[in-house]
Parts: sequence; C-alpha cells; structure tokens
Amino acid sequence: MTKDMAMNAWDGISEFIAVSERQSFTAAARQLGISVAQVSRQVTALEEKLGVQLFYRTTRKVSATEAGVIYYQHCRQLLDGLGDAERAIGNLTEVPRGKLKITAPTTYGETVIAPLVNDFVARYPDLEVHCRFTNQKLDLVLEGFDMAIRLGRLDGAMGGLMHQQLSTRRLYACAAPKYIAKRGEPYSLSELSHHNCLVGTLDYWRFEEDGRERTVRIHGTIHANSGQALLDAARKGMGIVQLPDYYVDPWVASGDLVPVLSKYQPSDEGIWALYPTNRHLSPKIRMLVEHLGRYLG
Repeated sequence: MTKDMAMNAWDGISEFIAVSERQSFTAAARQLGISVAQVSRQVTALEEKLGVQLFYRTTRKVSATEAGVIYYQHCRQLLDGLGDAERAIGNLTEVPRGKLKITAPTTYGETVIAPLVNDFVARYPDLEVHCRFTNQKLDLVLEGFDMAIRLGRLDGAMGGLMHQQLSTRRLYACAAPKYIAKRGEPYSLSELSHHNCLVGTLDYWRFEEDGRERTVRIHGTIHANSGQALLDAARKGMGIVQLPDYYVDPWVASGDLVPVLSKYQPSDEGIWALYPTNRHLSPKIRMLVEHLGRYLG
C-alpha cells in the first residue's frame, strides 16, 4: 500500500465516528471544528467508497444503519488504539504538548486559574491552550474539553468523569463597617430577615447551626448574577453579602468588609479538577493537575 493510499484509508473516519457518537452532523461539526458541509461530504465519500449506507438521515434525526453500527465498532477500536499509541509516545517524553481545552467558572477562572495556566504554558511552550470561562456547567465530552474546574459540591452522577480535589473555598457573610454602623450587626440567622441582603443567583444562603447545615431565605434591594457586582455593593455599604473567600479576602484584610455571623460559618467546600475518564491520562492533563494542586493547595 502506498503512502497516499494509507492516508486515504483514514479519510472520513473521524467525521463518521463523531456523527455516530453525537447522532447529529451539526454536533459532529462543532466537535471537530469544521463545517457541517465538510462533515457531510466526508461521510458521503466514505459511504461511496464502502458501497454501503452508514446512516439513516431525516430532518429530525440521524441514526446508524446496521452496517454503520458494525463499521463504528471497528473504527472506534482503531481510533482508540491510535490514541493509545500517541499517548504512549507522549508519556515517554513527559513533555506537555498539543492542544489543551479548559473551562472554569468566570471570576475564579479569570483571577486564579488563568494566571496559573499561563505560568504552566510559559514553562511548556509546545502547548496550545484554549480557556473558556463561564458559570455554566458544560458537557466536557460533548464539547471536547480536556479539563474543567468546578467549585463546591460535585453532582452525584459524574457522567464518566474523573475528579481530583485541588483545594477548598470558604463562604463568608460580610458587610461594610458603615452598613453595620447604620443597620447594626446580625448575631442570629433569624435577624437576616431585618437586613438588606445582596442576592445572587440563589435566593438563599448556607450556614451551619449545631453541626447541621441550614439554609436561610434572603431578601434585598439588589439582585445580580455577578459576584463582583455584589462585592462592590457590599463595599459601598449597601447590604450584607455572602461570597467565597477569593472575592472578599483582600477586603476583609483591609477592613473594608467585616465578617458577620461567623459562628454559623458553613464548612469549606472543594475546588475540583474534572477530566474525562481515560485509561492513559496524558502528561499535559496530569502535569497541569499537579501544577494547579501544588499552588492552590
């Protein structure tokens, strides 16, 4: 077999596997970073080369034919074997390289994770890193992410994801001294109903009382889905806020904010690295997890 023939034997395989697993030409194109038309052309050319129909196509659904199911099973094994071979070579060199796609919550990602990732890339310049900071919980497998940073409690169903704790975070209820001077400091959870609480994406706060978790419904004149917006309002004396330590630590240290209800402080929550299950964890993921854990821990 000539080199060209060997290369042509792989034409359309990645597109075919992506469509098989996503059951959608559009989702497959998004995963591969190419156009829907290109995916369709490659799959059609593969069907013509094999002389069989691989998919049933309707305006609402794409599903594999019997031949498509059989061909997928064999192609998946081949692609997995190729991935194992590439990872084996990468593990020999132990140098992170290639594309690395990461997602993290917006503020924590921008202020904490991004600088550490930048340091990591500066050390290993063969990496190409793509970071997406969003408070939405994205599907790592569906959207092709290598790693996600998650804060707080993990869902019971991990969906085939591995996880490792990197550090912890602590929630603080805080207020500016001028707010306390005007409205007084709350000493019990029931007193929150008489205060202006700065409301985020949830309309309740979490505390611990007598060793048990307790949630308290809160109300206030300011609602925002941005921790930075709520932090600014709290610093200006507009109400009490409950935010993680990485928002408020500098302002507590400077005296701009004062912790309140400290005896009801909830237990620390985890900061996690999540990554898709794989038999061989690539050096770039393994070493980035170690790097983040070393500095965050």
